[in-house]
Amino acid sequence: MRYLLFCLCCIPATMACANDTSYLKVHFLYGSRPAKDYKETESKWFGGTLGGHVGIEIDSNRILNFLPSGDFHVFKRKMDFHSTYAVHDETSFYALLGGDADSMKRTVVYIPVETWQKQKFDSIATAYLAQTPYDYALVGMRCGSAAYEILGQLDILKSYPRKKTALKIFYPKKLRKRLLKKAKDNEWLVVRQVGSDRRRWEQD
Repeated sequence: MRYLLFCLCCIPATMACANDTSYLKVHFLYGSRPAKDYKETESKWFGGTLGGHVGIEIDSNRILNFLPSGDFHVFKRKMDFHSTYAVHDETSFYALLGGDADSMKRTVVYIPVETWQKQKFDSIATAYLAQTPYDYALVGMRCGSAAYEILGQLDILKSYPRKKTALKIFYPKKLRKRLLKKAKDNEWLVVRQVGSDRRRWEQD
C-alpha cells in the first residue's frame, strides 16, 4: 500500500506565528471504485467515483457530517426527514465509505476563522445535532451541499438559498473545487493523502 502525505501550500509566517488562531478543518473523502485487478477483493462504495464524503471538524477529532437515516429519498421531503447530522472521530469517519485512514484518498482544508465564526459554527452544530433541518435526498441536500450551507452561514463561501445550494453542490467535488481555489488564493494550509492503488479514485 502506497500513500503520501503532503501540503499544497506552506503555512505563511503570519499564520505560523498566530498561535491563538482558530481553524475549521474541512475533511474530504474521495469517491472510488475497485481497480481492474482488485474487483474480486475490493468492495464497491456508494456513489462510485462520484461519491465521497465531507465533514467539518468541530474540535480535536470530532467531525460534524450530514448523513441519510432510514430509507433513501430520491426527492426531498418537507416532513418525515430521513437524515441526520452526526459527529464521528477520524477513524469512524473514514469507515463511513468502507475504508481506513491509511488507504483512503483524502484532503483536509484548514480555514482560519475569527472568534464570531467559531462561535456561530458551534451554535449551528449544536442546533443541527439536536434537530436536523432538512431531508437527505438525491434531489435535495446531501453531504456536500450541507457542508456548503454551513460555510455560507459563516461567510467563508457565498451563501445561497438551500434549493440553489443543493443544485449547485450536487456532490462533494463541487465544494472541494471551490475551497481549494480559495485555499490557493488565501494561502490556507491543505493536506492531502493519496489512496490505495487497489482502487481507482476520483480526481480533482
